[in-house]
Amino acid sequence: MTRIELDEYKEHKKMSIRSDSFERLIEFMKSYYNMHNPDELFDTLKNDDTAIMMLNKCSITSAASMNQFLDRF
Repeated sequence: MTRIELDEYKEHKKMSIRSDSFERLIEFMKSYYNMHNPDELFDTLKNDDTAIMMLNKCSITSAASMNQFLDRF
C-alpha cells in the first residue's frame, strides 16, 4: 500500500497553480506516484485520514465516483 509522502506533497503545493486542495492532492498523486488508475487512487486516499475528509467533501465514495471526478479533472 502506498502512503502519501506529506513532505513531498507540501513542496508540490507550493508550485501548484490549483486552488482546490483535493485537486492539488490528485495532481500530486498523478505526478509523484504516477498513479492514474481510479481504483488505485481511491484505495490510497481512503487509507489516509486527511484524504478521507477530502473524499467526503467531494462526495467520492467509490472508485467509480473517483473515475467521474477524474473525468472532470
